[in-house]
Amino acid sequence: MKKASSCHRSVRLLISVVIGFILLHAFCLSAQPLPENTELDTRRAKLLGFLVSQHLMRNHYTHKPLDDALSKAAFDLYIKQLDAQKRFLLASDVKMLGAYETYIDNEIRRGMIHLPTYSAQLMSERIPVVQATIEQLLAQPFDLTRPETLETDNKKLDFCKNDAEFRDRWRKILKYQVANTLLDLKEEAEKAATRDKDPVPRPDDQTLEKQAREKVGKRYTHLFARMSKDQEKDHFERYLNAIARAYDPHSNYLPPEEKEDFDIHMRGSLEGIGAMLREEDGFIKVVHLIPGGAAQRQGGLESEDVILKVAEGDDEPVDITDTRIRDAVELIRGPKGSTVLLHIKKPDGSQRVLSIVRDVVQIKETFVKSTLVTGPQNQRYGYLKIPAFYRDFSKDDRKGRNVTSDTRAELKKLSKQDIKGLIIDLRNNGGGSLMDAVDTTGLFIEEGPVVQIKDSNDKISVMQDEDDTIAYRGPIIVLVNKFSASASEILAGALQDYRRAVIVGSHHTHGKGTVQAVVDLDDNLPLRSMEAYTPLGALKVTVQKFYRVSGASTQYRGVEPDIVLPDRFEAIESGEKHLDYSLPWDTISGTDYQSWPSNSHQLEQLKQKSAQRIAHDAEFIHIGELANKAKERIDHSQRSLLMSDIQQDRQELKASEKEDKDLEKLMDGDNEEHWEERVRKDEYVMESCRVLDDMQQIPMVAHF
Repeated sequence: MKKASSCHRSVRLLISVVIGFILLHAFCLSAQPLPENTELDTRRAKLLGFLVSQHLMRNHYTHKPLDDALSKAAFDLYIKQLDAQKRFLLASDVKMLGAYETYIDNEIRRGMIHLPTYSAQLMSERIPVVQATIEQLLAQPFDLTRPETLETDNKKLDFCKNDAEFRDRWRKILKYQVANTLLDLKEEAEKAATRDKDPVPRPDDQTLEKQAREKVGKRYTHLFARMSKDQEKDHFERYLNAIARAYDPHSNYLPPEEKEDFDIHMRGSLEGIGAMLREEDGFIKVVHLIPGGAAQRQGGLESEDVILKVAEGDDEPVDITDTRIRDAVELIRGPKGSTVLLHIKKPDGSQRVLSIVRDVVQIKETFVKSTLVTGPQNQRYGYLKIPAFYRDFSKDDRKGRNVTSDTRAELKKLSKQDIKGLIIDLRNNGGGSLMDAVDTTGLFIEEGPVVQIKDSNDKISVMQDEDDTIAYRGPIIVLVNKFSASASEILAGALQDYRRAVIVGSHHTHGKGTVQAVVDLDDNLPLRSMEAYTPLGALKVTVQKFYRVSGASTQYRGVEPDIVLPDRFEAIESGEKHLDYSLPWDTISGTDYQSWPSNSHQLEQLKQKSAQRIAHDAEFIHIGELANKAKERIDHSQRSLLMSDIQQDRQELKASEKEDKDLEKLMDGDNEEHWEERVRKDEYVMESCRVLDDMQQIPMVAHF
């Protein structure tokens, strides 16, 4: 969410910063043209470094100084961007660069920026070494009968101490990749033999093994071709981005190419598959799926999945690890109706290949929808799905289609059905319009405060529901999971604070309780002579923080449900608390608000009754087993390199893949076709109905 007033205030401050900079450093910013064919001119680097650092220090919510502590954080992030998987640099290389660990603040202050230049030179030297090592190792077959293991979690690895250790690490990586590629080739050959009427003779194992090594080699050829295109300016842009992200994970420097592609890099909405992605530790990770997008409708791809390779039709898959987000986007995007193959790694380490037919977002599937569900006591309850907090801002005076008006209309339809309770489903809702988070909350309470917003100057404003009409007065369950974020957390948190609803779901929601403003660094340059240094890109900076009416922040912790249900994603580290340098949870003074008088049920009784059911419910027991398996696989990230063990591992994963897919389809449940049927089979919805039954049976306690 973006506040225009915050952005304008930030721009005014930015102008004053630039003017001060000109007075102090006019000799660096003369009107001389940039040298021919030079993108990262020294003077432009000084200007950019100063603008980004000063804007962050003055206007970021925390007002953190750019000092040694922040320099250390920026250096940590920069090394992760440079070689997160620890496949290129040696420990001695990192130690050499480590001379800048507490010096980034000094570099920016003095306008003498060297770290990106030195790291660019270092990588240009290391890439040919890695390339030669891979070619040598792939020249001969691997011993797939030798018992040894490969650590697949790069966070558990150190940088290699010497060339011998470095070569051995690559040997194991390639051995594992060749073994899996060999098994893929064998499976393809077997399928062809049973599918084709006149099958060609099946290649022998020796031929398939050689083909496997060749395929793996081609993937790295593509990788090195992309990496060789990196210029010094790319390293400088990563450097600035690391400084911004050291303030918090949602502050970013956006280079000119990313600013131009606003739909992809500012909103993250990928034309074609409908997903929001981010770079993290050398991987391209799915943040969330766009409601109504191809990936969400077709199923299989989920939040926290890592995209390893991308293929177009029958082309050889392209490895996109250690790839910039904009390069990955170019491979994933495509025209409507075309097919893209995504090789993904699930958070538990298992891998799959997904075939997604690119399409435009089906707008109707992003809208609120409702249906009736029947509880165990044959009571009729309303089910309301809110996929996102949408609003058509192109219309004036709130006349555009929006989630609040649609929710009101669906509640009116449900009320005519004489429902005895309501389930509001916010699972996988990534947020949207702050205005509608407030207005939608207002449909269930009398007028009063909904959310508090604190800015970087400690000024607190309160957004109110000013309409005393109530669209629905009955009991409410709000369903959430760890992918419910931002505006979803405002709605769930407010209804929880007002004791208006019982929150049910994962242990916590996402925990994104901040607001960002985006500043175009080209728009407000005070001197025409400085235009020679454009384009400069943009800066996204965190300027505000959300607080509930009770005074607790939604940041970091998110909303903690009243009733926690088993979650197959429990072991997955998803949410604000797992992001580097995220802002902490804290509190401010609560507001004056009146709790809902008729919903003071004894939560402990509701929790006990639910826990007793869950302990004997076959579906939830199965979900708990899946969560335990995922945790075990995440914890045991070392993979055996014995071919027999790799085969067994694949068989076990395939055996559980079908039930996982069935569960994914059930939990996604947003396709228009048969969606109501899936809702009624959703165990989380059914347990919500049981809790609503309990709420009617447990005596209410008066609250004053």
